[in-house]
Amino acid sequence: MLLLSRLAENLYWTGRYMERAENTARLLNVNYYATLENAGRAREYWKPLLELMGGDAPLRAKYGRVDARSISQWMAFDLDNPSSIASSMRYARENARGLRDRIPSEMWESVNRSYLQLCFENESVLDRDGLFEYCAQARDSAQFFFGIAFATLPRDEGWSFMRAGQMLERGDNTLRVLRGRFRGLDADISDHPTARAMQEQRWVSVLKGLSAYEAYRKQVHSGIDPDLIGEFLLLDEFFPRSVRYSAVNLKDALKQIEQWHPGQHPEILRLARWLVARLQYLTIDDILKVEDPSLEVLIGDFNRVGAAIHNAYFEQE
Repeated sequence: MLLLSRLAENLYWTGRYMERAENTARLLNVNYYATLENAGRAREYWKPLLELMGGDAPLRAKYGRVDARSISQWMAFDLDNPSSIASSMRYARENARGLRDRIPSEMWESVNRSYLQLCFENESVLDRDGLFEYCAQARDSAQFFFGIAFATLPRDEGWSFMRAGQMLERGDNTLRVLRGRFRGLDADISDHPTARAMQEQRWVSVLKGLSAYEAYRKQVHSGIDPDLIGEFLLLDEFFPRSVRYSAVNLKDALKQIEQWHPGQHPEILRLARWLVARLQYLTIDDILKVEDPSLEVLIGDFNRVGAAIHNAYFEQE
């Protein structure tokens, strides 16, 4: 049975927003505590993260300052920020609410519980030093939601749309995090011991923010190296949060959707397959040194797939 475009869109965006909440929680938690340990260099940690959110202009306009506290409020609780944890959970619930008769009750209960637990908090969390618990709860809520989906949701068209949204959001997030670091001060490790130590700490924060630190250290035994980190996070075919892994799973989800709409939207699969082929045969020097394609171009490739999905499936009614 084919899904109505409204239901397909709700599932797609539920997957995207739950993934976004988890990604934001990971990045905020790691960077917040890193800045506490390096208070004099806080901007070096926060700047790439704010660029990921679209810059600091809206935050500065609302709070009049840019510091660890205002950034934490903006990214965690502020419903005026469409990418905050609370906003992502609220949007995920709004989309899931229209699916209550289409998804297992456990999935709805999970996202509704997360909304009630996370979307009514405020800066008092910071006053009681509870940001770690808040971010951990957001991360665990998203993982719990996707775990229930994996265990209970039939592998039909709805599952594929949710999976496509999740993988598109994940690949885009990893690319944007890397873009923020590689076009900053940390693209090349300094020869000065103190500067090198600080750079390595920031790259460790990148790995931890993408839940990649342990996996990277198990696979790469030569220490913290920006190019090797970039290669791992961009091109590794087995790490679940790498860009290549996300692209492959995005393509697989779109291929399953195509089986329900044979021959109707071939351009979507063409774009997804081109993205996967690029990541399969590129080297890290092609991306970081030659910039053919650059990180910006790869972000554009993911965005084009997202736009094609929207135009093909969500504007039918």
